[in-house]
Amino acid sequence: MPGTPPEGVDPTGPAGVRHGRDGRRLGGRAGQSLGQLDYQRPQYPHDVHPALVPGISIDEQRRRYGLDTFVFAVAGTLTVAFVVWGVVSPGSVASVAEAAFLWSTRNVGWLFNLVAITVLVSLLILAFSPYGRIPLGKDGEEVEFSTFSWVSMLFAAGIGIGVLFFGPSEPLTYFVSPPPLTNDPESTAAMHRAMAQTYFHWGFHAWAMYALVGGAVAYAAYRRGRAMLMSSIFRGLFGARHADGLAGKLVDVFAIIATLFGTAAALGIAAMQIGTGVGIVSGVELTNVMVVGLLLVLTVGFVISAVTGVARGIRYLSSLNIVLTVAIVGLLLVLGPTLFLLNFLPSALLEYVGSMFDMMGRSLSWGEETVEFQSSWTVYYWAWWISWSPFVGIFIARISRGRTIRQFILGTILIPSSLLFVAFGVMGGSSIWQYREGADGLSADLAPPEVFFAVVDNLPYLEWLPFLSILVLAIFFITSADSASVVMGMLSTRGNLDPGRWVVVFWGLVMSGIAVVMLLLGDATALAGLQQLVIVTAVPFALVMLLIIVAWVRDLRTDPYILRHRYAEAAVRNAVLQGVERYGDDFALEVTRTVPPAEGAGAEVDSTDDRYTDWYQRTDEDGEPVGYDFASGEWADGFDPETGTCPDEATGGEQGGRDA
Repeated sequence: MPGTPPEGVDPTGPAGVRHGRDGRRLGGRAGQSLGQLDYQRPQYPHDVHPALVPGISIDEQRRRYGLDTFVFAVAGTLTVAFVVWGVVSPGSVASVAEAAFLWSTRNVGWLFNLVAITVLVSLLILAFSPYGRIPLGKDGEEVEFSTFSWVSMLFAAGIGIGVLFFGPSEPLTYFVSPPPLTNDPESTAAMHRAMAQTYFHWGFHAWAMYALVGGAVAYAAYRRGRAMLMSSIFRGLFGARHADGLAGKLVDVFAIIATLFGTAAALGIAAMQIGTGVGIVSGVELTNVMVVGLLLVLTVGFVISAVTGVARGIRYLSSLNIVLTVAIVGLLLVLGPTLFLLNFLPSALLEYVGSMFDMMGRSLSWGEETVEFQSSWTVYYWAWWISWSPFVGIFIARISRGRTIRQFILGTILIPSSLLFVAFGVMGGSSIWQYREGADGLSADLAPPEVFFAVVDNLPYLEWLPFLSILVLAIFFITSADSASVVMGMLSTRGNLDPGRWVVVFWGLVMSGIAVVMLLLGDATALAGLQQLVIVTAVPFALVMLLIIVAWVRDLRTDPYILRHRYAEAAVRNAVLQGVERYGDDFALEVTRTVPPAEGAGAEVDSTDDRYTDWYQRTDEDGEPVGYDFASGEWADGFDPETGTCPDEATGGEQGGRDA
């Protein structure tokens, strides 16, 4: 339905097209009477009203992939230059990083807190609004993975180095040195608050950031048919020209840089933990230089997996890794203080829920001690999750096709968080219990990488577990480097889901180089270098996260489902009011076109506006409009999606979805 009738004719517009004062094309031919215009069907792309479009999948679109020279050159040059600088002059990098870190935590720490709170609240509102019923795919499209498989892969995305590194060490740190203005050290209250603080950093807020990026990317790709790029999210907000131009390219550059530093921090932590394990089982104390050497050896493993094509086999090992990690947690539960842990887990979870608003409210205004704590922990975690969000977000987007936004948001936030609550509760509860009981090897000044091995050493029958843990950590390192490098390869090749191996290897090497620099800035027992660089480099993408909320909601407001929903509400409301007024209780609803335009279901909608129609105008590889039949799925120029060619092209020509 055309909506509000035009208020005038734009003499500069195309012949036979009417425009309102705002310049929107309203349909109809110049010179027609208002009565004739009421029944003139507006001109829509492919003659389909936007409310009837079932959605467009990314694999139904035609586009050329290839290296985005601007994105690759800018992100690659900046990061390679940083690695060279860090290797040549680590001292100067350390001083600059520390200065930038101190400035960032004091002046924009509030921004990270704002992002964490805003993202979680916005997504919960979105999930329970009418937008939550919109599918991340075409109308009626079946989910790509079963619920069990989907949950398993979500779990895989949330399990990694964090469980073995931070799981036992972080709660113990808070128990011995509680957050400022909370509880007395080593008290019962401090024990529960320690787990609550850990859950706060690893729970709902973290997964909300992943869900925001993943949901927006999945919607853009599987519902709007856009490339799987961060910049695709902003096509409705920036406009096609800017989203494909400098503004969009800068978004992709920020995403690559954030992912590089965030994943490099994880790889550095993995190397530290593996080095500690190797030192324990071999009896050799590893220096920081030796840890760097170990990281380089693991990098060779990643390069081999990427070049030889054995990455698929390593992904199977990654699935096995999840099983092994769960098994490790289960062993600690069974062989450790089982009764204590069974009582401790629900109490810690309720403490987390009850103290969440208190923890969310901590900021610079609480004093210098709080600022120092926030800088070392909360702000660092928010920056880390923001940095990881392009990587993890695109991963969960690729496995969530066909699910509704409500299912996606609630599942992504609640399921991995719940599983991590159990894993961290068992790990952290075990370390705290052993510390309180005076177990050997656990002290207040124990380095974080050593806590897990100290806990295991105090349990019976687990002398072999350090060897298995080292293997788990090594596989995690290689698979994380491989997966993150593929995502950065996609971002630098215009969304190609299968980027070239040399691009993947390049980003993997840069990422490992950044991890080396991070380790050189700290030492084998400290996370200073990792934390400082993650926070500093995440600042630009924190602003992007807020813009994603605006861009995604703007797209959702013009979704076909929402348009139908709006029409339905208006039509039923108008019909019921008129029916009761004219016929009392005895009336029925009938679809008719005889009502005046201003009283129709679409009276407040200009359905020919570009915001409703531009996105489903099909184009060829050069961006030129092409006819398309939504009923049959046939292209006007005879394009064959299976071969990626048109009839008039020479045999063997490659287009549409192929690298060019």
